Amino acid sequence: MFIKIKKGIGLSLLLLSMAYFAHGQTTNLNAPFLKEYLRRQQLIGNFNPDYSLTILPLTPKLTDLTVTEVQKNGWYEELYGQKRALTFDGGKGSIKMLPEMIKGHYNSDYAFGVNDGAMIPNTGLQTLISAGFYMEYGPLSLQFQPELVTAQNLPYEGFPQEHWGSTWDQYYEWLNTSDIVERFGPYAYVEYLLGQSHLKYHYKNLAIGISSENIWWGPGRRNSLLMGNNAPGFLHATLETSRPFKTSIGRFEGQLIAGRLRNSGYLPPGSDYVFRQTPLYVPKRDDDERYLAGITINYQPKWLPGLTLGYSSVSQMYRADMDSFEDYLPIFNSGKRPTDVVDMDVEQRNQLSSGYFRWASPGKLFEFYGEYGTNGNSKTFREMIMYPDLDRAFTLGFTKYIQLEDPDTYLGVQFETTQTGQTVRENILAKDSWYTHPYVRHGYTNNGQVLGAGNGPGSNVIFAEVSWNRNFTKLGVQFERIVYNNDFYYKRFEEIKDWRRKYVDLVPSFVADWQVYRFLVSAKFTYVHSLNYKWYLENSDDGTYWVPGWDRNNLVGHLSLMYLLK
Repeated sequence: MFIKIKKGIGLSLLLLSMAYFAHGQTTNLNAPFLKEYLRRQQLIGNFNPDYSLTILPLTPKLTDLTVTEVQKNGWYEELYGQKRALTFDGGKGSIKMLPEMIKGHYNSDYAFGVNDGAMIPNTGLQTLISAGFYMEYGPLSLQFQPELVTAQNLPYEGFPQEHWGSTWDQYYEWLNTSDIVERFGPYAYVEYLLGQSHLKYHYKNLAIGISSENIWWGPGRRNSLLMGNNAPGFLHATLETSRPFKTSIGRFEGQLIAGRLRNSGYLPPGSDYVFRQTPLYVPKRDDDERYLAGITINYQPKWLPGLTLGYSSVSQMYRADMDSFEDYLPIFNSGKRPTDVVDMDVEQRNQLSSGYFRWASPGKLFEFYGEYGTNGNSKTFREMIMYPDLDRAFTLGFTKYIQLEDPDTYLGVQFETTQTGQTVRENILAKDSWYTHPYVRHGYTNNGQVLGAGNGPGSNVIFAEVSWNRNFTKLGVQFERIVYNNDFYYKRFEEIKDWRRKYVDLVPSFVADWQVYRFLVSAKFTYVHSLNYKWYLENSDDGTYWVPGWDRNNLVGHLSLMYLLK
């Protein structure tokens, strides 16, 4: 992978000549058990409370965890301390090998899984292998941590061919405005990526550089509306805070990015179908690059410890349509205007924005958080107050830990709900769904997967977990209810008064994280019961209206191993 030097995003690293500042490697978002552990330790009171944990990856230090926790979890020093680091040039530089990681994922009958980075929707066995090194020299840091993904990619039945032609016609309104791949080709899948790599220049609490790492913006533990690790990371220039800025009024964090998104190049299912003498598939501009710019910034008020308030905004458009500086940095140029006024320059951009909060009580074992987003980023403030449901999505959640008799053991309770399905009829009829766009018809995706909430357009998710936690060890039970693309459901089936077809997954899971010798192990076993799979049911010959839909079952296994090198 490479990036072209473009107007507006060129990096002037050679012009910077500032003093040395100690820095460190970033957390790997493809190892979510690390993020989960640090968040848990912050609520317990053992991890630095200055971090909002709403902009990831982090760049933690050994001293961000209390001494006692470092002693209990020797792996933390292995990752973020100076163990195994070799110095050179009189101590000006150091280099160390990063832990080797292998992730395995198995689906028995059909594709299922989100927030798994470079992994793809797949039936059968899939693996992700990652290894590399981290080097510092003066103010420069180089993290080289590529990823190799291999998948059996076995055939499975997706959107059923038996659906009526008019149902296919309606479904293609979403397939033609997004690049969300059902199956990545007919053969086994192999992809080699730069993965969680970066080259950065550090000065005090700032860093500037080039990165291919996954990014997470927002307070959600399960879902993020704008930036998450559902899709592979993309190559981008970044200006970011590596640690919070402390001021007389509170702490600030932020990140500004500009990069290139990849088109998948894969055709949607039924791309050769014709309905009423009209081809369903409208070819996308696969030969045209997409440019993405985004910003996030948050503030932790000095007078309200534990509260974080943040704002994020992203904008993408086709490279061939960019002809002004505003196109390269359209962060604050959203074209606020009445809904009946059309601005063709703005219409060429796919823009999303969100505001978020997190109220955490380190040491008091509780957090409450939420994110509210708007699709289009063009509503005036008055419209947002009057019509808060218009073009919106949201996430709400909380976490509570209860200390048990053993002072190191906690019972954890988590709850989170995310809704990208629309409730305003005009939005549904206009097919104005999150992560789709009528002009940038690849939608808000990278390499065939959504960049934000992984279940995609029009989906509503409820997630709950109860867990037993001791240091790094975690044993838990999860339950998830996923309603897929309600926007399509209401657009297609409400007009024919058919209320039987909601496509819903009921998903119980067992999870476990623990350490064995020099291995960090994370395992998950999931049973997926799908009701009315892909909105399909067969009408009864005897005229019975309430008939069972096509219900399916899927077994999912996940195992991650991270080996700490000696």
